[in-house]
Formats: sequence, C-alpha cells, structure tokens
Amino acid sequence: MTRVVISVGGSVLVPSLDAHRLKEWAKTLIRLHEAGIQVFAVVGGGGEARRYINACRDVGLDEASSDEIGIKVTRINAALLIGALGEHAYPRVAESYLQAKEFALSGKIVIMGGVTPGQTTDAVSAVLAEEAGASMMVNMTAVDGIYSADPKKDPSAKKFDIMSPQELIDLIMKEKMNAGSNMVIDLVAAKVTERSGIPLVVIDGRDTTLLEKALIDGEFHGTVVGNEAVSFPIV
Repeated sequence: MTRVVISVGGSVLVPSLDAHRLKEWAKTLIRLHEAGIQVFAVVGGGGEARRYINACRDVGLDEASSDEIGIKVTRINAALLIGALGEHAYPRVAESYLQAKEFALSGKIVIMGGVTPGQTTDAVSAVLAEEAGASMMVNMTAVDGIYSADPKKDPSAKKFDIMSPQELIDLIMKEKMNAGSNMVIDLVAAKVTERSGIPLVVIDGRDTTLLEKALIDGEFHGTVVGNEAVSFPIV
C-alpha cells in the first residue's frame, strides 16, 4: 500500500468549528484510503492555537510551555477529525512517530497532531514521512502552490510548478529576511525533505477535492518540491 503523509493546516481544516468542513475532509481522506493509500494526516492548530499561544505569552508562560498548549490544540483538532472519520480511522491520536507507525498496522487512517515544542506540524509531517517510509508528503495549505514572493503583496510573483529542495530552502531563507513574511512551509520541514529525498507536494487545501483529484485522478495544479518529477495519479 502506498504511504502518504498529509500535513493539514489548521486554517484549512477548521477555519471555524464547522462540522460540515470536518466531514468534507473526512470524505476526502476516506476516498484516498479506499483507493489503496495508507494515509497519515498531521493536523495543525490554526488560528485557535495561535490565540492560545498568544494568551500564554500574555500571562507570562515561557515559549516551551506556550508551545505545549499549542500542541494540545492540534491534538484536539486531530481528535475532531478522527470523530468525523469514524471507523475508517484508528481511534486514538498518535502522539509520537512510533505510535503513528504502530497505529498504521491496523490498516486504518492514522491521525496525528504536534509532537515537540518548537516544531511545526509541517516539520512533524516531514519527519513522519521519513520514519514511515512514505512515498510522498503533501502540504495542504491556504494557497495554491509555492510562489517566488507573496502573491497578495506582489502581483509579479511567480508560481513554481516544480523546484528542488535546495531552491525551496534558499527561498525560505530569503523570505525570512523580510518582515511579515509567510512561507507555506517552514525551514526545518524543508531541510528534512532535502535530507530524506521524499517529494513534497503543495496543494490548495481550501478545496478538499483537489487532494483526491491530484492523487487519484491525476489532476494536479500545485507545486512539487523534489529533485525529480512526480507522476500523478499515484495509485
């Protein structure tokens, strides 16, 4: 069975606490599973996690403790998604890479949140892809690919169809120099992707159907990060 790790940003999974949105995501993941893909989904905290982290700072908690609270929010989001998936998902949120691999032995969809303070769920996804021997990592985010600059601020920004991991790292390093920059993936995740050689695919997560269209139907319109081209569909 083809293994795929999907990083689902909290902002595209639960932009608000919407049961319909969660059910739409569940339908998409179930279709992938039924097509023969072993799905690992790592869920972010989104705006809710950021609000809690800011509140932690306001009351005087240190950064590590604030991150721990953020991790708890990612796991709450993960538990909600497990509820929407029902019998198709392993019934517990994986809290470590070892647990995620063990839960996958059930043949069910595995859902995970954050793991370590200071590490984003994109980085967790990249490490999990390496640990689980995945053939691909997919980043579902609130844009339709990786651009040379923020397309909302720079209308001349170029969208990349394919780029190497080193090109992504260089782009992130350049953007880190700009105040208010907002890359679709963080530097740690990009470096793990370069190390593992596992292709990273960026897809617009605002439309849940685009994931299955790419992986099952072969209709891909995002960005591939890898040293070689990726063929779609993957099953």
